[in-house]
Amino acid sequence: MKSMKLEWKRGDWAAYFGLMTNNLTNLLTMMGLLIFVVGIPKEIVYGRIAPAFGLAVLVASLCYTWFGLQMARQTGRSDVTALPSGPSAPSIFTVTFLVLMPVYQQTGDADFAIQIGLVWCFVEAMILAGGSFLGETIRKMIPRTVLLSCLSGLGLLLLAMNPMLQAFEAPTVSFIVLLLIFINWFGKKPIFARIPTGLLLLIAGTALAWISGMQSPDAIKASMSSFGFNPPEVHIDSFMQGLPHALPYLASAVPLGLANYIFDLENIESAHAAGDEYPTRKVMLANGLASMLGCLMGNPFPVTVYVGHAGWKAMGASIGYTLASGVTMFIVPLFGLGAFMLAIIPMTAIVPILVFIGVVTANQVVRETPKVEVPVIFICLFPWIANWALTMMNSVMAAAGTNAGKIGLDVLHSKGIYYEGLMHLGNGAPLASMLWGCIAIFSIINKPLRGAIAAVMGALLALFGVIHAPVVGFAEGSSLTFVTAYLMMGAMFVLKHVLDSREEARTGVPVSEA
Repeated sequence: MKSMKLEWKRGDWAAYFGLMTNNLTNLLTMMGLLIFVVGIPKEIVYGRIAPAFGLAVLVASLCYTWFGLQMARQTGRSDVTALPSGPSAPSIFTVTFLVLMPVYQQTGDADFAIQIGLVWCFVEAMILAGGSFLGETIRKMIPRTVLLSCLSGLGLLLLAMNPMLQAFEAPTVSFIVLLLIFINWFGKKPIFARIPTGLLLLIAGTALAWISGMQSPDAIKASMSSFGFNPPEVHIDSFMQGLPHALPYLASAVPLGLANYIFDLENIESAHAAGDEYPTRKVMLANGLASMLGCLMGNPFPVTVYVGHAGWKAMGASIGYTLASGVTMFIVPLFGLGAFMLAIIPMTAIVPILVFIGVVTANQVVRETPKVEVPVIFICLFPWIANWALTMMNSVMAAAGTNAGKIGLDVLHSKGIYYEGLMHLGNGAPLASMLWGCIAIFSIINKPLRGAIAAVMGALLALFGVIHAPVVGFAEGSSLTFVTAYLMMGAMFVLKHVLDSREEARTGVPVSEA
């Protein structure tokens, strides 16, 4: 066994800047939503929520660093890549718009709204921590192709798509950054090879942005107003005060907790496929406990294994990058440095890195998937595509002061927009993607009984509105048709099993070998 030693490698620079910037973007998004959309006072956001947010990410990063060092010591390998840590981005929007905003609008009491959010986060953390004891079993039950295919959809649509759109809003900056990524990270012969590629991207992108006039010295001056010292404090009393009142708002916590659970499973499987076999139970338990700690310190947003392990590994990252990112995520809100950092380094110089991570995440499933199972990849993408399109469409209609109900489904349908189908397919995308991946793969490899189990699970998820419905609740109306449809699929799988059994009895040859 080798002694544990934390080393910093060239690839850690690129991975650090990519992961840190993505996490920083989530932090600034969270603060912006709470202050400017919900109306939570700045002193609460800057002084209470953001520091606890950074602390939760730091704790998870410390755990992942320890797991990486343990693996390096036990295996003697020098190419171990630590898992990336970050906040659950979907949770930021869910807890903001489904919990904090309605409570604050009803009561005008920011402290009370946050109390409810803390209970919501604690339920999320309990799902992760409690589910850690089943995670390894579930990860082995669900085929690798399905887990990696679901993750590819998340990587392409949730991680890489919007950054690609941002890149095309500033082509004079981002195109050069993208080209450097293609040459240095995808290509065989890098340019300016002596400079770490991550640093090269930042230098080139930042220089081009300032030359193009996209960054302003005035923004740097304005950002300094957010400077301060904001140490996290214990808020167990806030959590306890929210307990008696939180039940009506917990309906969204269970499905999103399950979705985060699946995210963790998928990202752990991605690390396994890349050669870093981290223990599922320990990783998920670390996430749950880090989220609980953040919650008790005043942060209503859970943390998770962040997407992109395969991408960071492809950059040559080791263990140090995730620790450095976690430390940065703690220091930035501690001293109020987020706006200052983004005033100097433009997002357009960073977002192409996220495009790379999304592409590498998707490419991993292509490399790992047997040829006969390739259709599963594309089946798993459909719910993610619908989820992204539904989010964009709803945002556009909200910006125009309308919604699908006001416009009318018939009017949308006449323009070739199948909004109802988009809503059904896009809602619950993480679980729907995995479900349809299981149905497809068990059909392809002829495992009808396992396919029947998947179909019955689909019926149960649809029955309680976890998938194919805009809100969680007992299915009624059109939602009941999905319950019926999944049960019909289950019956078809059972029929297939019966017919296969009869053929095997008649010929004496297993169907799988015929």
